[in-house]
Amino acid sequence: MAFARRPSLAGLRAEVAAQGKRWTLWSPVAFGFGAAGYLALKAEPPLWPVLIGAALFAAVVLGLRRWVSRPALLIPLLLLAFAVAGFAAGKLRTELVRTPVAPQNEGVSRIDGWVVDVASPGAGGGRLLIAPVRVEGLAPEDTPKRVRITVGPEALAGPGSAIRLNAMLGPPPPPAAPGAYDFARDAWFDGIGGVGFALTPPTVIDLPKAPWRLRATMAVNAVRWSLARRIVSQMGEHAGGLAAAMTTGHEAFISQQQTDDMRASGLAHIISISGLHMAIVGGFAFAAARRGIAAWPWLALRINGKKAAALFGLAAVLGYLILSGSPPPAERAAITAAVAFGAILADRRAISLHALAVAALIILATHPEAACEPGFQMSFAATTALVALAETWRRPAREISVPWPIRLAQNAGLWVAASIGASFIAGLATGPFAMQHFNRVASFGLIANLAVAPLSSFVIMPSLAIGAVLEPVGLGGPFLSFAGWGIDGMTGVAAKVAALPNAQLLVASAPAAALPIAFLGILIVCLGRGRLRWLGLPLAFAVLLWPRPPAPDLWIASDGATAAMRDGSAAVLLRPESRRFAADLWARRRGLAPPEDGAAPDPRFTCDRRRCLPVTQAPIAGWWGKKAPNADQLAAICQRAEVVVVRSRAGECPGRLVLDKADFERGGSAELYRTEDGWRIVWAQTLRGERPWSADQ
Repeated sequence: MAFARRPSLAGLRAEVAAQGKRWTLWSPVAFGFGAAGYLALKAEPPLWPVLIGAALFAAVVLGLRRWVSRPALLIPLLLLAFAVAGFAAGKLRTELVRTPVAPQNEGVSRIDGWVVDVASPGAGGGRLLIAPVRVEGLAPEDTPKRVRITVGPEALAGPGSAIRLNAMLGPPPPPAAPGAYDFARDAWFDGIGGVGFALTPPTVIDLPKAPWRLRATMAVNAVRWSLARRIVSQMGEHAGGLAAAMTTGHEAFISQQQTDDMRASGLAHIISISGLHMAIVGGFAFAAARRGIAAWPWLALRINGKKAAALFGLAAVLGYLILSGSPPPAERAAITAAVAFGAILADRRAISLHALAVAALIILATHPEAACEPGFQMSFAATTALVALAETWRRPAREISVPWPIRLAQNAGLWVAASIGASFIAGLATGPFAMQHFNRVASFGLIANLAVAPLSSFVIMPSLAIGAVLEPVGLGGPFLSFAGWGIDGMTGVAAKVAALPNAQLLVASAPAAALPIAFLGILIVCLGRGRLRWLGLPLAFAVLLWPRPPAPDLWIASDGATAAMRDGSAAVLLRPESRRFAADLWARRRGLAPPEDGAAPDPRFTCDRRRCLPVTQAPIAGWWGKKAPNADQLAAICQRAEVVVVRSRAGECPGRLVLDKADFERGGSAELYRTEDGWRIVWAQTLRGERPWSADQ
């Protein structure tokens, strides 16, 4: 029996040893977990102790490399060093992007500043990214570097304009619910210190000359905005809005119906400029340049066609990055593409897990906050899974002297099989993140992506790339028209798939620990070798299989301006027209169906602009006025509800739980659970802690 066990034990040892040979692939993973650990802290650590501690730890590990020869001891120490470096990089990045944050101000502020860019529209309409020169009521040293202001669609001033407007300005919004995604953290790392909405249309004024870097940024954004408007004018708003988004990053012309259809069909990733677009543009430029060089014998004999094509592809990617406005997803994709083309120039494999690890490490070193961003998590997981699939994919042997019709059919069959496999694997890899962050599962996403992939890869993106380059000289019309034909086909597929029964399923978020476990499981499957890699498979399904905690009974917005209660599997909003984005986000996160847009107020409540009273006994009532209720008004509210929400200051209400302005300023949004001993409250601010992006909330 002992003799029979030895081969299996030796094989197991060999497989374990094989994992250690790929430890470098885990270096960006360790770095990312270190950065995520920093971002998850409840209190901000001091800068210099973190940097000095990280440097000392790295020096100790490097010194131990000369004395420790056993991989079982050395590799964990090296990975721990990368994790410590990720933690330190997160802290350093926080300090480098530090900008003043606008205080919570309920008054009107006059803002003078430069329009840096036209930002993606929000729930309230179009938005401008402004570099303020003066903000009424704020000293120069307290003025944010950038603010984002919601304006009407007709008031979208172009980049480079010097404007003045009156706006309600405050800090970036806190999480919509306890434990939900922190948009204020994103704004901090984007250099945005204030958000608000305009009360007057912007007027053009004279301002002192802007710094040269700001002028350069506005000049590039002005070209992008002009090109976006030309594309929309040339193609019409239906196709042109999507074309402008895929070309310049401007989403101001996309209708809400198109956005909803693309999300429900699993095609929303095509709207935002990311790895798919960079891969198509870079790959198209590389292939076109290589074939063009090969078709010119004189040139083909004198230069390395593959390396020259790589340089041309790299230039195309960098040009597209500038044209798109360099949003974070495009930056990450451009770095990945640059590493791939750099590998070709260095006579290495362009597509490999090692090249992907280098790209991920560069991204995380320059933007450690990406470790907690859904876009990076999904793109890194999908790309890792696809590259791992490519490394294990067995290419069929090519027959010699096969008639072209047969070869065409073989290539078509291979392309279909590869598309199905790639879409299926990418969908599995990104599924946990879509469920956890967006609470949506596109039931027919695989079908929609397979139908749209040929249009996107061979019609839309190449035509848009050529049309965008030629449009400024008036020659882009035919190519944009051809791209418009492809976009019409894509939106048609999206609309049909979105209209299917159960096209989009609602999934509640799992506890916070489930996503890192699932991510780790996916990486073990993709980066591991042999049979041991399948140990990560049960971990990869953590988000799907983890039991969901009971949904809270009540939810209150961060400023006390609205509230909701759970009614079975549905969310009942007391003010359906107020803070709708936050209310919908909370409902989806807890797996509750929010009421449809335009739905009538719930008949169990009688509400007006100032208050919301239950018709019969109910768990909650609210006072929405900014002026405190008088004694009679407060008594009327307290009479029928167990929990009383008062947006302003409130007095006492015997026998009732009263939450007022002071509570929301201290705790932010809240979830309430009914227990035998009363109500248990979970506050958002308690979970996010005291960090630079939450200190002024």
